Amino acid sequence: MRFRITQRFDSPVWLPHFWSINVAFVGDLSANATDARKDQFEIDSRGTTVRVNHVTTRRFETTDTNPSRVVEAIAERATSIEDGFDALVDSIADADVVLLGEASHGTSEYYRLRARLTARLLEDHDFAFVAVEGDWTDCYDVTEYVTGRADATAASDILDGFERWPTWMWANWEVAEFLDWLAKYNAGRAIGDRMGFYGLDVYGLYESMAAVIDALEDLDPELADRARDAYHCFEPYGADASEYARSIRLIPEDCEDEVIDVLQTLREDVAEFHADHDGDDPLAFFAAEQNALVAKNAESFYRAMARGGADSWNVRDRHMSRTLERLLEFHDGQGIVWAHNTHVGDARATSMHDRGQLNLGQLAREEVCDDDSDVAIVGFGSHRGTVIAGTEWGAEMERMRVPEARAGSVEDVFHRLDREDVLLEFARGYATADESERGPLADPRGHRAIGVVYDPNYEGSNYVQTVLPDRYDAFVHVDETTALHPFNIQGGERPPETYPWGV
Repeated sequence: MRFRITQRFDSPVWLPHFWSINVAFVGDLSANATDARKDQFEIDSRGTTVRVNHVTTRRFETTDTNPSRVVEAIAERATSIEDGFDALVDSIADADVVLLGEASHGTSEYYRLRARLTARLLEDHDFAFVAVEGDWTDCYDVTEYVTGRADATAASDILDGFERWPTWMWANWEVAEFLDWLAKYNAGRAIGDRMGFYGLDVYGLYESMAAVIDALEDLDPELADRARDAYHCFEPYGADASEYARSIRLIPEDCEDEVIDVLQTLREDVAEFHADHDGDDPLAFFAAEQNALVAKNAESFYRAMARGGADSWNVRDRHMSRTLERLLEFHDGQGIVWAHNTHVGDARATSMHDRGQLNLGQLAREEVCDDDSDVAIVGFGSHRGTVIAGTEWGAEMERMRVPEARAGSVEDVFHRLDREDVLLEFARGYATADESERGPLADPRGHRAIGVVYDPNYEGSNYVQTVLPDRYDAFVHVDETTALHPFNIQGGERPPETYPWGV
């Protein structure tokens, strides 16, 4: 029996975050595990934008007849989050890059724990910036606030301006608390030493093109005119990047040469201009070049989307990797990343690898840093709780229940410890521990991944097959989690009663 469930959009809106669960079963449903994949858009043979799934997940049913083996192995090494928090900070503090994950884009505990870890790394160690799974242009506005380059008096003033769905990922009280703390922390430092909050993602094609032109109006008006002329290539598609992707699927004429030309020329002119204006703010030059890079890679992303397959996913994570490299070079210091587990957890340790997909965690270990021991990856998960998500793309956000994890999954075996919130560390790097250290923890298991579009009734399709010690260097399990606190939800205009939680 073969069938596929997809969602067709006659008036497509581009999906700026892939985290939508759409079941794509192929094969016999009676099998123990049926492939499903998280989705992005592709263009079908008729030129219609179709949501399809790319990140391999599993409709998970365990065949583990003795889960006590792995529970015992966890119990021997796990510590409570509070007891092990300081030790975790110390163990990851020597990494050039620390990647902090999340198992959903709508869980309060993940955001708050990442903020606590980040604050400690910034205060006590030589970390220079935070980079997140967000748009460059929006997050650059945040950077201007936390580094004292903007007039805003509170983070909420900036976050309220985030318009791309799902807005709750950043426009929430958990992020606002951290950013207000970061602004105060930065205030006592020289402006060149202040920590920024940057967007790693490739979305925002039109926003970045506009930002390039705005920046060049001050730096080089003649080059601004040339960039405006080059970007005219996109005018027939309006401000809809998915329209561009659909059009080049039908008529393969693209704007690749134009965006590459702007990027190369801007790099040359900015380098020359910067050399002649040594007293100017170097971050402004960096941001102008980054916007040109976003425009170039976003064009590649949408072109790959038109072709279909795994290429668009890989273009996106390669852009994240290159942006991370640029930030490390610019700041000449250590960096911290916030992104979903499926971006930060090494793809080679999951069924994503079988689909020809890579991700930021893998690239950080293989390419960004000299050695994979220079990277520290911390994954997160929970057994049950509540989450913020939408029932479909663009829908109003809702607080949803997260049902108990499937039997035999990563989350289930941690729950069987009967200890609420724990963390567990592994040897640093991919496949570095010997079998005696790895033990039953190295058995592949389903690991839950929740997206911005979520339906608890299809919980079986939310599991990524994972070898936990290879995917992460540490794993944090919160047994029962609560939903994020967005601004734009009923009651969200005021901080929750538990605010501030403490960074």
